[in-house]
Amino acid sequence: MNGSARHAGRPPAAASCLAACALLIGAAVAGAAPRPVSFATEDGVTIAATLYEASSRPAPAVVLLHMLGRSRDDWRAVADRLAGAGIHALAIDFRGHGGSTLGTPAEGGGPDLARMALDVRAAVGFLASRPDLVDRSRIGIGGASLGANVAIAAAAADETIRSVALLSPSLDYRSLRADAPMRKYGARPALLAAATDDPYAMRSVHALAGLGGGTREIRTSETAGHGTRMLEHDGDLARALVDWFLRTLI
Repeated sequence: MNGSARHAGRPPAAASCLAACALLIGAAVAGAAPRPVSFATEDGVTIAATLYEASSRPAPAVVLLHMLGRSRDDWRAVADRLAGAGIHALAIDFRGHGGSTLGTPAEGGGPDLARMALDVRAAVGFLASRPDLVDRSRIGIGGASLGANVAIAAAAADETIRSVALLSPSLDYRSLRADAPMRKYGARPALLAAATDDPYAMRSVHALAGLGGGTREIRTSETAGHGTRMLEHDGDLARALVDWFLRTLI
């Protein structure tokens, strides 16, 4: 078996829901074709994104955040599955990545990692501005590596975020810490995943699982690498992510 999971706290949904969730995960994508969108952050950065629409509406939605130096395309397979399961997915390019503008660079050049939570705030605002499309009370965030740390920071600052999934988070990613945000995130549910060949991420996952007091589900992938690279080596991980958001958003 390529992946394993354990729970801390009460499971977020009754077991009777799991059969229905499994059927939804296996469904073909029935929504509109993915389409490019863009929106502005409060500090003037233009964020490029792809919206994967579910067929039902208003529906829950998940914002997907990539790794440093990567792009929103890394989330394509997961986003397609989410849309097919009845959850809109909005995969964004962080500032200074892909089709997004840089904005004010960090000291020494390059994107300012500390401002990336503003990119997520703008993404959530874009979704919330479409009540015909999105159920604003059921929005989650998924992130990988840098994106995982930004995801928990953004969720901690926004009490409307219902659920997060963090792939290869770090207790400290270039001064973006995850421990204080996880405490502030509190009792809301979090899925934390890491690979056995990624020791710092694995230690971080176990440390973060003990913070905040809410449901924490840990998923371990055998020798699967870091961040969204785990999706290439763990064939069940995308399914597990969709199942997680079905259980915590629907």
